Amino acid sequence: MRVFVTGAAGFIGSAVTTDLIAHGHQVIGLARSDENVATLEQLGAQVLRGSLQDLDSLQRGAREADGVIHLAFIHDFTKFAENGAIDRAAIAAMGDVLVGSNKPFIVTSGTGLVAAGVVITEDMRRDASPHVPRVSEQTGLAYASRGVRAMTIRLPQVHGAEGKAGLISYLVEIARQKGAAAYVGEGAERWAAAHRQDVARLYRLALEHGVADGIYHAVGEEGVSMRDVIEVVGRALNVPVRSIRKDEAGDYYGPLAMFAGLDMPASSSLTQQRLGWTPTGIGLIADIGQPGYFKA
Repeated sequence: MRVFVTGAAGFIGSAVTTDLIAHGHQVIGLARSDENVATLEQLGAQVLRGSLQDLDSLQRGAREADGVIHLAFIHDFTKFAENGAIDRAAIAAMGDVLVGSNKPFIVTSGTGLVAAGVVITEDMRRDASPHVPRVSEQTGLAYASRGVRAMTIRLPQVHGAEGKAGLISYLVEIARQKGAAAYVGEGAERWAAAHRQDVARLYRLALEHGVADGIYHAVGEEGVSMRDVIEVVGRALNVPVRSIRKDEAGDYYGPLAMFAGLDMPASSSLTQQRLGWTPTGIGLIADIGQPGYFKA
């Protein structure tokens, strides 16, 4: 299968690209820089120059492929609303090309902020919210009723390469700037996690076997406590670890305050049953706790 992949040279995308090629698929990777081009060529992918804001390039990639995996997102939380709008337009541009084709179209979402106080499952739908401007899931799945095998993969905190661990990577930078690593209250909130090699395999399985309107969870661990995470960050950076009040979160976390103190566990039981996917990667704490994972 010829697969158009946005974000193909990124942290997760490069693992997805490698897995797809290893299993006989051809990858057309979107590249917005010379560095991306070099990475994709080294991985053995075909290169299409463009970006999320170059809708013509996105439509060309989708038109020339047998399936699409959309991984790219501009991760600047100071412009979350603007980047959410860019993402929505990019998904619509690719989806419009795929209408009536029954081709697989996988968009990327997150396990967090679906519902509060419960373990998130694949059968729970994400409602539109003005507080969460990223609407990739709703935008992508709308094409399932228009003759597209549209699916979404919800990501937790993905780890598996030095310095990278989803939102935790941003918490590390905040701890560096503040000179302390902090959690809210008792730090009992849980965040789901997965190793990127497991995640890459799930994208391929969804591409090959997933169904229209399918929601899949790339979750290896249902929930890791924030206190455990922050204690690892503190040790890695050799900075003090402390608890802060909920009303202090905005000052400490900045744009990431919307995630502070949120309990965001998620299950992948249905995903494992439906796609025959079994996560086997090392756990989050064991992985990011290795010496040098987050350089001080």
